[in-house]
Amino acid sequence: MALTTTQFQSEVLAWYDQHGRKNLPWQQNIGAYSVWVSEIMLQQTRVNTVIPYYRRFMQRFADVRELASASADDVLHHWTGLGYYARARNLHKTAKIVTDQYDGNFPDDLDALNALPGIGRSTAGAIRSIAFQLPAAILDGNVKRVLARYAAIDGWPGSSGPLKKLWAVAEDLAPQARTADFSQAMMDLGATLCTADPDCQRCPVKPACKAFAEENPRVYPGKKPKKKLPVKHSCFLMLRNQRGEFLLQRNPPVGLWGGLWVFPQCESPDLIDETCAKLGVSAIGADVLAVERHTFSHFHLDYRPVRIQAEHYRPHILGEGSEHCWYDPQSPSNLGMPAPVVALFARQ
Repeated sequence: MALTTTQFQSEVLAWYDQHGRKNLPWQQNIGAYSVWVSEIMLQQTRVNTVIPYYRRFMQRFADVRELASASADDVLHHWTGLGYYARARNLHKTAKIVTDQYDGNFPDDLDALNALPGIGRSTAGAIRSIAFQLPAAILDGNVKRVLARYAAIDGWPGSSGPLKKLWAVAEDLAPQARTADFSQAMMDLGATLCTADPDCQRCPVKPACKAFAEENPRVYPGKKPKKKLPVKHSCFLMLRNQRGEFLLQRNPPVGLWGGLWVFPQCESPDLIDETCAKLGVSAIGADVLAVERHTFSHFHLDYRPVRIQAEHYRPHILGEGSEHCWYDPQSPSNLGMPAPVVALFARQ
């Protein structure tokens, strides 16, 4: 049974009124700032993981001006553990642009929103439809799954052909009214019913779903083509001075773990002495620990922590503006660090 666009909207909204999620923290006191922060955090990250991070982030950075005026270290510190740190760096950049160029008020125009760092087409649609209650389509991961099944769109949604078809369906179904509820309803459908293991019997648009009619909803959406991830190797040099402080260095602002504070590194244990010498550190002994693995989207990092007692070091590397610092885990400062570094400190 086919549904008209109006019927589809009515069925989805009626389901949302009865079953939709309405108590998520970013659904309270809705504004462009809260929608934006939550949407960026929810990229590549599950709701239950995001909730505590969102609450801490909003407690520290109550509005876009406060975020804009914060240091990069403070922003990255409050993002530590969420991963995909370019999201945090782009949040900081966008906060400054909105503060400086838009007087602290987000634009409601899709093109203007989409031009801001880190805000793509779907996030722009979410801000416009939810915060400003103006017509706009969204297409996050959950909505892609719903629409791929509803319209039986073959292929991996990350490729251009299927993505173009999905956007056409999303824009056709986007309503002129109740835009906030409809956007949230579509995300909720994908998050609670139209999951990897779909609960089709409870779906409000089941009668018109092509994948359900074909009796193969799990075929959609198509899977991302698999490829074997390469493995890179590194030693994390946990250089500790007599005060119990560890030497950290800040990564360049772009690239892997951009702007985060990490342990000095070398590719193999054979290079430990040479690396310490370049840092101006006299190392007494090296306790080489077992290899651990951290997986990125495009490679595995096998890292070997190495505990080293540092006796002497050149003080000039720690001068004003230095990219190095001595960090005391017993009296931590607000530095952004990647999850493996945080985990190693937690085990000290």
